[in-house]
Amino acid sequence: MAETGFLAGKEVDMSEQRSYPRHVKTDAGDIEIRLMSPADEAAVLAFGKGLPTHDLLFLPRNISEPKVLSAWVKEIERGVITSLLAVRDGKVVGCGTLVRDPHSWSPHVGEIRMVVSLDVRGKGVGRALSQETFALALGAGLEKLSVQMTVDQQAAIAVFESLGFKAEALLRDHVRDVDGKTHDIVVLGHNIAQVQAQMEAYGLPGAVQH
Repeated sequence: MAETGFLAGKEVDMSEQRSYPRHVKTDAGDIEIRLMSPADEAAVLAFGKGLPTHDLLFLPRNISEPKVLSAWVKEIERGVITSLLAVRDGKVVGCGTLVRDPHSWSPHVGEIRMVVSLDVRGKGVGRALSQETFALALGAGLEKLSVQMTVDQQAAIAVFESLGFKAEALLRDHVRDVDGKTHDIVVLGHNIAQVQAQMEAYGLPGAVQH
């Protein structure tokens, strides 16, 4: 576990405060990663409408619905969530969101939600976006993270496992798609505080910060 956390830390640089936009090179081309703003509502709605229906099950709400996008923007304005967009040639091709509630009983816990366009899958966009969202969580001082997806979304699960996430729960028949079919959800968790403590025990923090 300590080794996984160390590798994840090297990739995203735990010590760095993130500034945006950032530019990354992927197999899908040059990608700009930037913070989502209210002005992006229409572009993100178009992105959501272009996703396969099954991919929308990544998220607790259907982002292809205008009313959902409007509520999402309001939550960004309130500071409840922070969303990053992956943009290629002016078009949104991915979105990563960090959700946290400082007024709940779990102010130390954040949830990551992420989805990318079908045409950039397997080309490094999802990995870059997940690393940036993970870095946001580290910068926010969160101690634990969770992410959920349907059990058949193996590529996405692998991306988060590479960041040190591990399966914590299986929720059977937890979501129902537009055709009425139910799907199991796997919940992955990352105990950041524990990993950092283990790295300190192994004398690794200095290496992680450079």
